[in-house]
Amino acid sequence: MLWSLIKILVFVALIAALTLGAGYLMEAGGGVRVTFAGIEYTLGPLQTVIGLLALLVALWLLLKLLSLTVAVLRFLSGDETAVSRYFDRGRERKGYQALADGLMALASGEGRVAMHKAARAEKYLRKPELTNLLTAQAAEMAGDTKKAAETYKQLIADDATRFVGVRGILRQKLAEGDTETARKLAEKAFQLKPRHEETQDVLLRLQAQAHDWAGARSTLSAKLKSGTLPRDVYTRREAVLALSEARELLDDQTSVEKREQVIEANRLSPDLVPAAALAARGYVAKGQPKYAVRILKKAWEAQPHPDLAAAFARIEPEETPEARLKRFQLLTKLHPENPETKLLLAELNLVAEDFPAARRALGDLATAPGADARALTLMAAIERGEGASDAVVNGWLARALNAPRGPQWICDNCQHIHTDWQPICDNCHGLDTLSWRAPQHSDVATATGIAVLPLIAGTPAVAPVPDIPDAELMPEDDSQEPPKPPAN
Repeated sequence: MLWSLIKILVFVALIAALTLGAGYLMEAGGGVRVTFAGIEYTLGPLQTVIGLLALLVALWLLLKLLSLTVAVLRFLSGDETAVSRYFDRGRERKGYQALADGLMALASGEGRVAMHKAARAEKYLRKPELTNLLTAQAAEMAGDTKKAAETYKQLIADDATRFVGVRGILRQKLAEGDTETARKLAEKAFQLKPRHEETQDVLLRLQAQAHDWAGARSTLSAKLKSGTLPRDVYTRREAVLALSEARELLDDQTSVEKREQVIEANRLSPDLVPAAALAARGYVAKGQPKYAVRILKKAWEAQPHPDLAAAFARIEPEETPEARLKRFQLLTKLHPENPETKLLLAELNLVAEDFPAARRALGDLATAPGADARALTLMAAIERGEGASDAVVNGWLARALNAPRGPQWICDNCQHIHTDWQPICDNCHGLDTLSWRAPQHSDVATATGIAVLPLIAGTPAVAPVPDIPDAELMPEDDSQEPPKPPAN
């Protein structure tokens, strides 16, 4: 209300001022004389002011008309003008709408629709750095790998989108199984973006599969520096890679000096069983058995394992069973309640033909629920050594055939069972995914279930299994059950 009143007052004051000014001009004397085409015009003060105002308005209209003429000429010649900007804004609006629709179609799994929208967006926007990426991903979803590859190559030609193009072709090569080309592309992508975590992981996996251990260790160091890998995990995997490289050196029968890499792997991760066993071999080859004993003892403290026991036996391969039993006390005194320690003591006493001591060492491992094949087979050997009947021995062996296999090297990712430790899973190709544990469903027979007395000659050996006729193992009457072992 007040503002409206103020505007009315201002308007009245303005009209009053103009009226007052016009009155002064009409009363004032003099004027302006203008001669045009031989005719003289006399203008009063008020007429002169009105004429000047009209002249200014005409001049302003002339300038606007001239500006419009220039704009039309520039528009016709293709230059950017207000009209062209108006149409450009319309095309841009349609292009971004098509791009948004394409992204929605891509998220919905409609590959063909997304490709159509991407083509429409490119028609209006003419920004291939945006539309090519949508086209490539939509082509992949629609199964048009050729179109996707062509689009990714276009992305590689632009510095701003080169990494995206390399990464897209890398995924295609991985899907095709061309790991050699994929590894080269991963190296290129790693050069473009060294801190990209997915590229680091892919390159590390491909280098490990190709046994490029030096390159894998370099990539692992880059992961640590970029902060994408914890220090403890880095130390463990560095040891795995160093061990893998050292194993190949030992297999190639290279100089003793290069065996130091095995020792370095064990130093990085003392609880890594294969590293400890291989490092012990390196020290034995160098004539330093005391260092081998120290390494194996430390590893046994971390985790008792049959590979460590086999490596410990190789230190003195020619010793008698009694001497071996005495020397192994260095290990058997550690973790005496561990099942692996009990099995080791039982095997050592069997070799020494001390069957009661072997039974005491084995304890309840063979009679406990879920007893594995190794414990049952040892119990059969003990019964045979003590002179038990064939029916009793066959009963233990029959149980061993269907018993769990015991701890094995199992991949934590895919649960694939390996007979030996490997840095890379044979099934899922994961790096450092194997752990020594019992499988959830043991349906693969391994040497663990039938190997007895692996320390007889200092190397794993298959125990002599009694020659039992098939008729004794499988009764003619299906209703008959195999003889059950007597309870201790």
